Parts: sequence; C-alpha cells; structure tokens
Amino acid sequence: MIGLYSPGHSLLHRAPTLLKLAVLSAGVLWVGFLGEPWQLLIALGVVAGLYLLAGVPARAAWQQVGPILWILLIAVPIQALLSGWVPAAVMALRLLVAVALAALFTLTTTVTAVLEGFQRLLRPFGRWVDADRVGLLVAITLRCIPLVAEIVTDVLEARRARGTQGSLLALAVPVVVRSLYAADAIGEALVARGLDD
Repeated sequence: MIGLYSPGHSLLHRAPTLLKLAVLSAGVLWVGFLGEPWQLLIALGVVAGLYLLAGVPARAAWQQVGPILWILLIAVPIQALLSGWVPAAVMALRLLVAVALAALFTLTTTVTAVLEGFQRLLRPFGRWVDADRVGLLVAITLRCIPLVAEIVTDVLEARRARGTQGSLLALAVPVVVRSLYAADAIGEALVARGLDD
C-alpha cells in the first residue's frame, strides 16, 4: 500500500495525529455551516495557507485535490440547473475545501501515525472494540479515497489520449472495475498478513 505522505518538518507534520484529526473534523463541520460563497472562498484561502505552511509540493497537492475538479465539472452545472448558480457554487466550494483538508491530513500524516493514533484513542474501549482493526480500517479508508480519485484521473487521461468523449456511464464502468481490482488486491494483501478471520 503506497502511502500519500509528503515528508517534511513543518508544524503540521509534527503535530499529534489525534489533534490533526480533531481539527480536520471540526474544519469539515465548520465548512458545512458556511452558506455564502465569499465565506467559503476565505476558508479555501485559509486551507491554501495551511498547504504553504506545511511546505507540501504543488504537484503533490494537485494530485490529491485536482481529481475532484473533474467531478465538479459534471456536478456543478447539474446543481445549477436544479437549484441555481449560488447553491451550486456553495456546494462546489464546500466539497473542494473538505477534500483539500482531508488531503492535507494524509499528506502530513503517515499511515503508521494514523494507526497508532486510533489505537491510542480506542484502547480504553478495548473490551468492546478491537483498536488495531479499527485503526487499520481507518488507514485503508484514508488511502482508498485518493486511490479512487487517482483511478478517475487515469481513466480520464486514457479517454483523452484515445480522443473519445463518451457518456458518464462510459467513465463510470472502467472506474468501478479498476476500483474493484484495487479492493481485491488490498484484500489479498490483508489475507496474506493473517487478517482474514
């Protein structure tokens, strides 16, 4: 499982994992309450500032956040037709800020740190919860979100290289098939490590 961690020594890299996770959760919740495009643009500016503070390379940031723009290219016009351009802009900016925050978390936190953080968080509940398995589940989930975004990007690039446009269904089918192959590979790796019981 290839990690998304972008090595660095910034304040964000050195911050405790559980603190970063709490700030991420609070940030996404806060963005959900913002209802004006100008407010969300300020929030997007704050997130961009956090990327600069973390010293994340522009290429790494684009690889994580860029694919969501392809989804927005489809979703925003549909939302605009149904509800108007202002609600569409609010929806797009909320999604962009939330994805950027989640990507920043994965870029500044190793998978090992995520696992250890969740194990520490859940250890007091060890009688009812298997902390190791929950930590692994969270780590895999965090890895799979950008993995699917990467698959979408690859499929779109392949379609552009072939000069084909096609429908949304023509995009969805290869994305789903490749995602299932990736999930199967991850499952086999877990079984090989004795996590199949």
